[in-house]
Amino acid sequence: MSATVSFDVATARGERSVTLSYTRRGSGDPLLLLHGIGHHRQAWDPVVPALAAERDVIAVDLPGCGESPALPDGMAHDLPTMSAVLTAFFSALDIERPHVAGNSLGGLLALDLARASLVRSVTALSPAGFWNDAERRYAFAVLTAMRGIARRMPLPVVERLARPALGRTLLTSSIYARPGRRAPEAVVAETRALAGAQGFAETLRSGRTVQFTHDIVGTPVTVAWGNRDRLLVPRQGVRAKTVIPQARLVRLPGCGHVPMNDDPALVARVVLDGSR
Repeated sequence: MSATVSFDVATARGERSVTLSYTRRGSGDPLLLLHGIGHHRQAWDPVVPALAAERDVIAVDLPGCGESPALPDGMAHDLPTMSAVLTAFFSALDIERPHVAGNSLGGLLALDLARASLVRSVTALSPAGFWNDAERRYAFAVLTAMRGIARRMPLPVVERLARPALGRTLLTSSIYARPGRRAPEAVVAETRALAGAQGFAETLRSGRTVQFTHDIVGTPVTVAWGNRDRLLVPRQGVRAKTVIPQARLVRLPGCGHVPMNDDPALVARVVLDGSR
């Protein structure tokens, strides 16, 4: 069952109220799960059962994604604001320094929280921010095209396409290495989430100047990359290791940009090992 929480976040124009939707399951040390741009918390569903056996798992819809409304006027969908929102979210749930695992944009957010020493550990799966200019432009072009297709495609067409494995491949092969493994209803739901993501355009605009260049000391960091990631190519993992020398770099064989569905058992093991 999903829940919502509202809380105040300090801004230059005073406090603003933010509402986030999330699910919580399991027991143990708190583990926050952060999805990528235009996605939703259900991206983590394939690994949640294994994680919840050992962790108090909180999967959240980022602002303007899934069931969470966009940020109020006066708050930008940029990295500093999103980090401030997540820090306030911790307080609202009475969580102190959780472990965090993030994918893509969520991985970048997790690393930014670690840079500020606000989390116990980070597992970043294909995190954004380690691209060069050409790689960033390519990734943004693919994401923009996916968003345009999702917005133009009527729901009945999406539902028909999602039934056969070939249709699921056409809809999601940019982010999954094994799109046929994704359940049809999950493909429909994530296509609708991408179409309806209110913060998508502003988040993408704010990412044009983002480059993660900070070393992280004192917080365990795992960076994991699918060797079949077609959106953020695997060599970016080598750059991440250069920027954060103490990070553990893990390859995810047979996995794409969103590896949780491609190999749930492997991803769950990497996240649990990274959050010891």
